[in-house]
Amino acid sequence: MKKYKIAFVCVHNSCRSQMAEAITKTLASDMFEAYSGGTETKPQINQDAVRIIKDLYQIDMNQTQKSKLIDDLPQELDVLITMGCNVECPFIPTKHREDWGLDDPSGLPDEAFYHTAELIKEKLILLQNKIIKKEINLD
Repeated sequence: MKKYKIAFVCVHNSCRSQMAEAITKTLASDMFEAYSGGTETKPQINQDAVRIIKDLYQIDMNQTQKSKLIDDLPQELDVLITMGCNVECPFIPTKHREDWGLDDPSGLPDEAFYHTAELIKEKLILLQNKIIKKEINLD
């Protein structure tokens, strides 16, 4: 099966997009090469997100990922997912684009991070199924 390049984008690339990149690398690496980026960066990934992803998937995002700009994304993407930043995302050429409309859990209790991780997983599975069923044409 062909691997599709998927990127998750939000403003700071420090929480939701980083979580989505890690979850995709864990659950869907057979279908996707996952990346994330932001229009700005933070000095480090949100440490609550790091802790929750480590708890759920045994991945230490401090070791495997860093906050990156959208300029660091591959030039040719198959799928672009915006996280619901409530700002105008820059134009990035892609074959398919979705906005997942996820609230930022930063500053909230752990339950909000677990909920965000679960929503990302659910939306990722839905996206995979749409691609498999050819409801989304990436060729």
